[in-house]
Amino acid sequence: MGGVAQWRVLFQGHAAAFRRYRHSPVVVGIDIYNLEAEAYGAIVTQPEGIAVPAISTHPYASVVELGRLPHYDPVCAGRIPMMLEAAQRIARTFPSADVRVPVSGPFSIASALVGFETLLCEAASDPVRVRDALLHLAEGQIDFCRAVRDCGLGVAFFESAATPPLLSPDMFAAVELPPLRHVMEGAAVILGQPVPCIIGGNTAPILRHLLSTGTRYVICPAETDQAAFMGSIWQRTEVRVRINMDLRVLVRGPWQAIRSEVDRVLALVRGRTNVCLGTGTLPFETPPENVLRVAEYVKLR
Repeated sequence: MGGVAQWRVLFQGHAAAFRRYRHSPVVVGIDIYNLEAEAYGAIVTQPEGIAVPAISTHPYASVVELGRLPHYDPVCAGRIPMMLEAAQRIARTFPSADVRVPVSGPFSIASALVGFETLLCEAASDPVRVRDALLHLAEGQIDFCRAVRDCGLGVAFFESAATPPLLSPDMFAAVELPPLRHVMEGAAVILGQPVPCIIGGNTAPILRHLLSTGTRYVICPAETDQAAFMGSIWQRTEVRVRINMDLRVLVRGPWQAIRSEVDRVLALVRGRTNVCLGTGTLPFETPPENVLRVAEYVKLR
């Protein structure tokens, strides 16, 4: 498809979703971890059926190479301009929507450019050089945030590749936290407010590091010890927490199982303000009626 057709299809998909669900925020993207890596030279292949596009080859052999890469120009790099156009049109069409552009973290970009095995081995053997390469990628992401701001849009920051156990908490602090904090603080200055920091997986062991970035929005993933996570953040009510229910239950049902899972999450956060209920990314096959029924059920609780 040509560029015009692509933004139109992306716009139509997100517009239809917002009309049905009225969700917040509206994060305009599909394969959100691919776009920046693609702009740096990775190849995204077209999947079969309804699968999400994926990067098939890693264009660089070492993380050190990433520290010398010229930063991409978000105004003209790959599919990023298409995404920005679609997001702007969503914002104009739905003025009440909180429209955000997904921005990937440096570790996630690096994992796509060199592969997880190479990245993790080099992080263990030469953590300083990997940290410095990630700081270089972080600078490029700050430029991306500036372009998003210039389009009148918000940012949602995604960095799930860095989650434990892929990185130990100590390695996260030494290798990932400095570039993560740098890009989060830079984005907050550009946007005039802290941006969400979305990291899935077992994040309870690194929660204090996430909060040190200054973010005011985190998720409590279904994959972590949710009770421990909420216990650690309970008093930090200035930070909004999205508690994820088990996505498999929402997709497959039946309603009795879905309701039980929602009740479990609600009991976990009862008495704390500034919380919301969510999931990971909904698969294409998720029955819309399940989502709508959960929304109605929560309103009545």
